[in-house]
Amino acid sequence: MESDIRKLSEFREKLHESFPKRADAVTDLIDAASCNSSAGSPVELSLNTQFQRQYGSIYDAVKNFFKPDDPQNAEQERTEHQQALLRILVGQYPAPVRRNFHLFGLATTGYPRPFADPLADRGINSHPNLAPGNKPTAVGHNYSVLTALPEKDGNNSPPWVIPLLIRRVPTDKKSVDIGAAQVADVLKDETLPFGVEFCALVGDSSYSAREFLGQVVEHRNLASIIRVRGNRVFNRKPEQNDSDKKKGHPRWYGAAFDMKDPSTWGKPDAGEVVPVTLKNGRDCRVRIEAWHDLLMRGKRNIPMHKHPFTLIRITVEDNDGKSVFGRPLWLIIIGERRHEISPVCAYDAYRQRYDMEHFFRFGKNNLLLTSYQTPDVGHEENWWEIVGLAYIQLYAGAPLAQNLPRPWERWLPGVGEIKSGRLASPSMVQRDMPRILQAIGTPAEPPEPRGKSPGRKEGYHPAKRERRPIIIKGNGGSQKNARAP
Repeated sequence: MESDIRKLSEFREKLHESFPKRADAVTDLIDAASCNSSAGSPVELSLNTQFQRQYGSIYDAVKNFFKPDDPQNAEQERTEHQQALLRILVGQYPAPVRRNFHLFGLATTGYPRPFADPLADRGINSHPNLAPGNKPTAVGHNYSVLTALPEKDGNNSPPWVIPLLIRRVPTDKKSVDIGAAQVADVLKDETLPFGVEFCALVGDSSYSAREFLGQVVEHRNLASIIRVRGNRVFNRKPEQNDSDKKKGHPRWYGAAFDMKDPSTWGKPDAGEVVPVTLKNGRDCRVRIEAWHDLLMRGKRNIPMHKHPFTLIRITVEDNDGKSVFGRPLWLIIIGERRHEISPVCAYDAYRQRYDMEHFFRFGKNNLLLTSYQTPDVGHEENWWEIVGLAYIQLYAGAPLAQNLPRPWERWLPGVGEIKSGRLASPSMVQRDMPRILQAIGTPAEPPEPRGKSPGRKEGYHPAKRERRPIIIKGNGGSQKNARAP
């Protein structure tokens, strides 16, 4: 208990010292967000007991969380600012015990801003739409999030992640390129353990593109576990014969492996059946089949024939041998050290990727991740980083949290006393966070009232904000501006 208190206090002290401007206001804002139970908008966080200032300090804290010295070099300065924070955040990441690798998760989520006409660089992004017949798209920004996935102690462990880097995806770039840059920034930092020790990355099918894989395979200590769609066609290595010794270009690809045509698969190189109990208590078995040394076709500047991978097919069956899900799960393991990850371990690692979806939902519903309405892109990016820090503070306080179920939740399964050595869920920690912060104190100094602000000068009228167009990407990667609404 004392070590957990000391660890949380040291984390809060380091964070407070890392903020160059308005450190006290930013710390109060992080505390208010991590203790939020009723606020529906960021300005309402000023009513939280952990926020010692007036509501105007909310916007002042977001504005000064990061402010580039040179606007022309803002992107590089923000990257350096995130790297400095990353060295602090890694202290909350527990080293794996049962796994022989550090596990990362990479995903992209949307921030709909359909009515923010003055906001720059808005595009058409994927977003759930429950209306029948409507396309699942929205106008706004995309954010790429790289997280560390801590080791679990069982199937019922809460879905915690540690967001390491959060970056907005500009409309003139692809999310896979931003994600690859985030991975490179984590692995190249010599002060972190990830640059030397074995690491693994999990991602959904959007990261199975050769443009992404061609970049991450350059990291020799990284293996990527990526989902692929069931309609892909890969190739085996070509068979060598005497005719290949003749002059001419060497063969790079052999027979096709059509994932839709089982006749092209051949016998798996490895197979295993693992019993599993789903979260609803249903006993099933997982059938895992693996084919080694398959190839993906590349491009002139992406020589994918140099990077073979392992293809895994996963089906879940009940005790009667019937498939539980309509389609199998296909994964690839690619990287120089891919053989150090067994197919079963790859399946378990990919299942943990879904914890990122819980983080997005919790962040948007409980931490107001997509509730900050601003016409300034920089302020919006600052807010996303602040919310990420609030979530990590909840993770740091999880060992100190007590279970505080609502009266109607006391009889739900798994809502008893928190078992020894098991962390509470993010929602439970957020309920108990006011007590934890009150007990350990805050590094932020209380405000010093300086009287009332004179406000705007009489007769001053701010200029009307410019209405900016929506960026629409063409099929060939070109962009065009839709007329501003």
